[in-house]
Amino acid sequence: MSLQLRLLSCLEKTMPGRDPAPLARPLSGFMNEVIAFQAAWKGDYPSPFQVTVDSPVAACVTARRVLNVPAGLAIYPDRGDDDYLTRKSGVYPDLLRETDGSPLTASDAWQALWVDIQPTPDTLPGDYPVTLRFESLSGEPLGRLTQTIRLLPGLLPPQKLIHTRWFHADCLCSHYHVEAFSEEHWRIMENFLRKAANRGINSTLTPIHTPPLDTEVGGERITVQLVDVYVEGGRYRFGMDKLRRWIHMCLRCGLDHLEMAHLYTQWGCAAAPKIIAAVNGEEKQIFGWDTPALSPEYRDFLKAYIPAVRQVLREEGVEEHVIWHISDEPGPQQLEAYLAARAQVKPLLEGCTVRDALSSLEFYHQGVVEHPIVATDHIEPFLDAGVSRLWAYYCCAQTDRVCNQFIAMPSSRSRMLGVQLFKFRCEGFLQWGYNFYNSQLSRYPIDPYQVTDADGAFPAGDPFLVYPGTDGRPEESIRMAVISQAMQDLRAFQLLESLAGYDEVIRLMEENLPSPITFSEYPRSAEYLLTLRERVNAAIMNLR
Repeated sequence: MSLQLRLLSCLEKTMPGRDPAPLARPLSGFMNEVIAFQAAWKGDYPSPFQVTVDSPVAACVTARRVLNVPAGLAIYPDRGDDDYLTRKSGVYPDLLRETDGSPLTASDAWQALWVDIQPTPDTLPGDYPVTLRFESLSGEPLGRLTQTIRLLPGLLPPQKLIHTRWFHADCLCSHYHVEAFSEEHWRIMENFLRKAANRGINSTLTPIHTPPLDTEVGGERITVQLVDVYVEGGRYRFGMDKLRRWIHMCLRCGLDHLEMAHLYTQWGCAAAPKIIAAVNGEEKQIFGWDTPALSPEYRDFLKAYIPAVRQVLREEGVEEHVIWHISDEPGPQQLEAYLAARAQVKPLLEGCTVRDALSSLEFYHQGVVEHPIVATDHIEPFLDAGVSRLWAYYCCAQTDRVCNQFIAMPSSRSRMLGVQLFKFRCEGFLQWGYNFYNSQLSRYPIDPYQVTDADGAFPAGDPFLVYPGTDGRPEESIRMAVISQAMQDLRAFQLLESLAGYDEVIRLMEENLPSPITFSEYPRSAEYLLTLRERVNAAIMNLR
């Protein structure tokens, strides 16, 4: 009766029936980043056991359980390439849960602890062993694993990339059974936003009105409207206290960019978003699905609403870091409607940055969207055309060849994003689901611990990066941690660029590769990313 122990990189996943590749290298990082690895075990040891951390930097070490979650839809049956862990539904490692001192058990399947090392302000640079001791509950040694960590002197530069994941305030109301903008809701929202900012997300969707996203035509989501609207004698007046509180909360958490909720419904600008107002003292819905986007009534509302919101953004000193949206993902059949809606608000948004998801270069040339956010599987023509200030995004549709965050994908495929965003000098990156805990089109809420695919609508992992833990605190996923590492990689590349130039970073990235890196062609291995990051770290240290 024994335990088999193994060190794993942070890019391995302990899939049932598979033997994970061992980690056999030191790991390094700078003093303001998180270094991660995994400690895995399996065997026929029959009794519960415990794991303790022994290290000179033990105060910097956090160990969490890697837990499996169900994935009903791993990938669409008729989509995707061969670079998936498996295409089958089943259980996959994804949830990272803090250990509470509870004993661990072993089986014939690999299990793992996720180990983070985050230097504190008084930690000194140097090489440190991090040892995990496996012991019986009575203290009998069962084995140990030791990983060497090199903490490099110096700091990575602040993140330049604007990285946004859409925040769904209403999903927190439904999951935690709290009233929108109650004190408990504010507390929970701050927990979730702070977690996002700690992991390299520096922008968030701001619900000045309930965002008209992922909502069935004729249906509605829980009202989360920061701006209070009053209609008195046919005139509009606005209460901005909640919006100001939101701005202060975001800045306090470390989110210094904001996106305003879309001004028209998704996929084509057909209607106005849901707007709730107090009309002569009586609360009612004044706009929604039954309001045509170009109606004179909604146009008059926007003429009062947008300037009032902009005034608050200016007073709070954030307007230069705000993005406005017209409608999400307009297609060719909605072009005329989108252009008409855009023309309606263009004078009101003079001097503002307006961005929307767009995948047609022809649309761009027609001036439909001045600053497009382009799907990673359609971005090559935009890059070839030299479009400046380009943003990239992915969602459920980006299944073939490109990176994404699906649970069934290898972690290296998620982390590769940092390399690509650096090489192509993207200004921003967007993904729609930080915490979407609804079915498709928000017909009903789901339990994200049991349903990771919006009830069979999207590949598992597409709708959210964090799980809604107890006490209103989010629990991270492997994907959240790995994408955070992609953001750290990006900052390391930028630091090396400041010392040696852009071309030298690209040389390190593409040396000995059969072809240049693109959004669809790139190395498909964890070893490539781990080696690249160590080479970049070494180059930085040699030049400082």
